[in-house]
Amino acid sequence: MFTTRPEITGTFGVVTSTHWLASTVGMAMLERGGNAFDACVASAFMLHVVEPHLVGPAGEVPGIFYSAKTGRTEVLCGQGTTPAGATLAHYRAQGLTLIPGNGLLATVVPGAFDAWMILLRDHGSKTLREVLEPAIHYAAHGHPMLPRVANTIANLKDFFETHWPTSAKVYLPDGAAPQAGKLFCNPVLADCWRRVLAEAESAGSNREQQIEKARKVFYTGFVAEAIDRFVAQNEVMDESGRTNKGVVTGDDLSRWSASYETPLTYQYGNITVAKTGPWSQGPVFLQTLALLKHTDIASLAPGDPRFIHLLVEAMKLAFADREAYYGDPAFVDVPIQALLSDDYNQTRSHLIGEEASRDLRPGTLPGYEAQIARIMDVLQRLSPQTPEDTPRSAMDTSNPLLSAKRGDTTHIDAIDRWGNMISVTPSGGWLQSSPVIPELGFGLNTRAQMFWLEEGLPGTLAPNKRPRTTLSPTFLFKDEHPYMVFGTPGGDQQEQWQLVLFLRHLHQGMNLQEAIDMPLFHTQHFPSSFYPRARKPANITIETTVGQDVIKDLRNRGHDIEESPEWTIGRLTAASRDPDGLLHAAASPRLLQAYAVGR
Repeated sequence: MFTTRPEITGTFGVVTSTHWLASTVGMAMLERGGNAFDACVASAFMLHVVEPHLVGPAGEVPGIFYSAKTGRTEVLCGQGTTPAGATLAHYRAQGLTLIPGNGLLATVVPGAFDAWMILLRDHGSKTLREVLEPAIHYAAHGHPMLPRVANTIANLKDFFETHWPTSAKVYLPDGAAPQAGKLFCNPVLADCWRRVLAEAESAGSNREQQIEKARKVFYTGFVAEAIDRFVAQNEVMDESGRTNKGVVTGDDLSRWSASYETPLTYQYGNITVAKTGPWSQGPVFLQTLALLKHTDIASLAPGDPRFIHLLVEAMKLAFADREAYYGDPAFVDVPIQALLSDDYNQTRSHLIGEEASRDLRPGTLPGYEAQIARIMDVLQRLSPQTPEDTPRSAMDTSNPLLSAKRGDTTHIDAIDRWGNMISVTPSGGWLQSSPVIPELGFGLNTRAQMFWLEEGLPGTLAPNKRPRTTLSPTFLFKDEHPYMVFGTPGGDQQEQWQLVLFLRHLHQGMNLQEAIDMPLFHTQHFPSSFYPRARKPANITIETTVGQDVIKDLRNRGHDIEESPEWTIGRLTAASRDPDGLLHAAASPRLLQAYAVGR
């Protein structure tokens, strides 16, 4: 089968990510005696530098990892919570019905830094200096600017100069947008990390003590102070059409920390799938498999349009349940075991017919009838059928300068020679989502836009609550042995593209690179997690390389097909380990950025 590049194989270690520099920096950690966790952290800090339109230091990260030393598989939760001041009453008093997708009002506590620090402290072996130095070097001395980053900045030049001058100072040096392929520096960010390092190393020579000091520097020291000061002193323009103040404070940062959790798992044949909990969209992957168990999808050939039809119809049902039930379990009673049960999904699978469904159809579990009715009412009022139908009462985007340029996400997978394995999906803090804080060289995140400003919903805004994030890495066991890690950027498409990869690899016998290179598709049938929360009933967006015969068959089934040019959907990366220690890794050729490395 044709592939754009070979599947990487070896026995020493593999790293795969959404940017070649991040992958090679991670591999350098392995070459210097580090483990998969050291590689992951170093790669993550590199992504802040080379893909700032997709991730920043004030973003968030969920991860799933297996430690060969402890024999445990855990979730790393680096998803920050809402500030104490993020009350429904406060946001409604601003005249909002949806939370803006940019600016300061959508900021939650930056979660990723603490997650990287506890991962490095508890499971890594390298010092903070060793994992930070590559990122500091490229921020200070320059890295080749990606065309997509250059285009993003160029499109926002007038907006930055008019409304976000602190961003203009960093991203428009000498008043001009940077050129694609030319070296670009962020010396302020480099100085920020140098200061973090200097203060961390003042704690002495002990590695763990230095990491602990770095945590304090970020969440109670000069970083937190700069964030607190900037938010308190500035009202910034956002897509509501006016300036707004944020509510996050230094006190919010000081009271939060990253954590470990037990993964949610589901058995699918001889494969155990581990995902993050219902504060993410991770269980959608599991629910879709629970539905597909009751179909013949395992027997379908790669080019069969029925494979696409069945998967899309099953995902529609699982995503409908995401809208109805998922939320932060610390605030919401999520009946996740019932949603994954065989009885529930066997009944739900009868809704999968031979024609495309157009309705949003969540299941109704006993005791949740009022909640289902409430969410369906809100979606009918506030989730437009297309972005063009967005109520003007929700947001005024008539001025093109105010239109939010939503970012995307990154991903890293790493496996070392000892069998440590990790999959992480860092995101947030996009350069186009929030203005740069002058002393730090980076802006804040906008993950709070996931919340609803309506009462009685699993995703209703409340203080100290995690948003229902779209970020969703995946970990597989095969015959009870740690086997595979994978993921992708893509917002609501993350589970969808990962399911295609998984099913092609498992049922259709493709290796990792073959499965990634095959034509990809997804549906936008359900409400988007991002402003303006639009949906496209019966939609399938699909690469034209699937073939016109397949597209015709899907249209005949009632799907609204949106044809996408070849090599334009998805940014999957994946890595696996056989029981004998043979490693495999692959990365998408799409967008010409992701690379797998290893030996």
